[in-house]
Amino acid sequence: MSSIVDVVVLVAISVLGAALARRLGFVAPLVLLVAGLGLSFVPGFPEAHLEPELVLIGILPPLLYVAALQTSIPAFRRWLRPILLLAVGLVLVTAFAVGTVVHLMLPSVPYAACVALGAIVAPPDAVSATAIARRVGLPRRVVTILEGESLLNDATALVVVRISVGAMSGVAVGFWPILGQVALKAGGGVLIGLVAAIAAAKLHRKIEDPLLDDAVSLLTPFVVVIVAEEARSSSVVAVVIAGLYLGHRIPYLLSPTSRLQMDAVWRLMTFLLEGIVFLLVGLQLREIGGGITTSVGTTVAVTAAVIGTVVVVRFLWMYPATYLVRVIPRIREREERPPIAVPTVIAWAGMRGVVTLAAAQTLPDHGVPPYNRDLFIFVAFAVIVFTLLSQGLTLPWLAVRLGVRQDTTTADALAEAGVQHQAGRAALQALEENADGAPTEVVERLRALIDSRSNNAWERLGNQQQETPSAAYGRLRREMISAERHVFKIARNEGRIPEEVLTRAQRELDLEESQLQRSDD
Repeated sequence: MSSIVDVVVLVAISVLGAALARRLGFVAPLVLLVAGLGLSFVPGFPEAHLEPELVLIGILPPLLYVAALQTSIPAFRRWLRPILLLAVGLVLVTAFAVGTVVHLMLPSVPYAACVALGAIVAPPDAVSATAIARRVGLPRRVVTILEGESLLNDATALVVVRISVGAMSGVAVGFWPILGQVALKAGGGVLIGLVAAIAAAKLHRKIEDPLLDDAVSLLTPFVVVIVAEEARSSSVVAVVIAGLYLGHRIPYLLSPTSRLQMDAVWRLMTFLLEGIVFLLVGLQLREIGGGITTSVGTTVAVTAAVIGTVVVVRFLWMYPATYLVRVIPRIREREERPPIAVPTVIAWAGMRGVVTLAAAQTLPDHGVPPYNRDLFIFVAFAVIVFTLLSQGLTLPWLAVRLGVRQDTTTADALAEAGVQHQAGRAALQALEENADGAPTEVVERLRALIDSRSNNAWERLGNQQQETPSAAYGRLRREMISAERHVFKIARNEGRIPEEVLTRAQRELDLEESQLQRSDD
């Protein structure tokens, strides 16, 4: 779609679809995918063509970047071993397993092309994995592993796709050459990501205008991916490393105003991109289905075989990767043995997404010998639709059925209360050291504020069935703010205050009310 009208229509549909999903209690990507599939059959609806460059350079980098910004480095480092086993090991195994199965079914197709298809359908999607895992309320360990896998597996898959496409000229594709190329390109991505992150951090330290901070943050993932592509390194790894580095240091780099404003900007960007991406994936059905020349029987057989291989290989990998490594004493002592339900849920959370479709579009038109490119693109599309709808819709049920639910609320509240107590003592000490000459009522008001925050933290450990003092405070204060806001609006309408006064007062009230909302959440 190229016209402005078509873009506006896409945005409007994605917003309406997201609103419908929230009302129905579904995950927005699934609703938008179904909407796209349905709209692809509507006569006269504009056709959508998803350019690979648009996805890999224009859409994927900001989504990966914001996901990395929100990822905890300590948690990521703690679970790095299972993350790498999934993001590198499982992707390589899946690529060769699918490639072997497809080559056995289509012996005339070059093995390199079959491995390329395997790499295309191997990586679960970062957007769907994060959205569904958080919506389901899985344990933090599971969410961290799924997020870490989806942040890094695209790099492995895209490198394998490029090597396999290059090998279609007749050069043999081997496991160890591919592993070496993955390591080389990933290493270059790590270096570029670190250098770019350090440069961006220095810029943020010198910038005092929140708008300029937003501009630098928005430009960072695109600059990183362009530099990495020019250097022929992994742009995905570079963007992820830059996001992890900057996300860990944001509390020290940005002013409070910049952090609040940047959070709002990225939330809007992510909301719009995620919606448009899954809507576009669904809209591809008309174009992809119309290009297939292979017989229906062959198409169905190959598609079913690839879907089955993708799902089964993930399960076969998860259990040994979870339990066999615990024969190593160091790992056994450091990590407790999870119940079998945990790897089962992780194995089922293998939803594919837009990267799979974009990578499929990069396949060349001809191979040696020739192969049916449209068939491979359709298979990739079918894997996306099947995994998103079957696994995405049933993952909440499976997690509840197996008892894999978030169980860290009490532990989080206890840890927060303890740290809040320490923070309160530090704040009171700072108050005593700097209170000379300040009015007594101001000092007492600040002491009361610290006591209130400490009490709020401890309240979260108490009885949640009745209204706590902090909840009552929030409810009553919101009613007061609404009354204050109404008076200011009336005064503006009557000409007693200028628009600038209303804007300033409205901002102060909005900030306070948003803080109350965050406390409730």
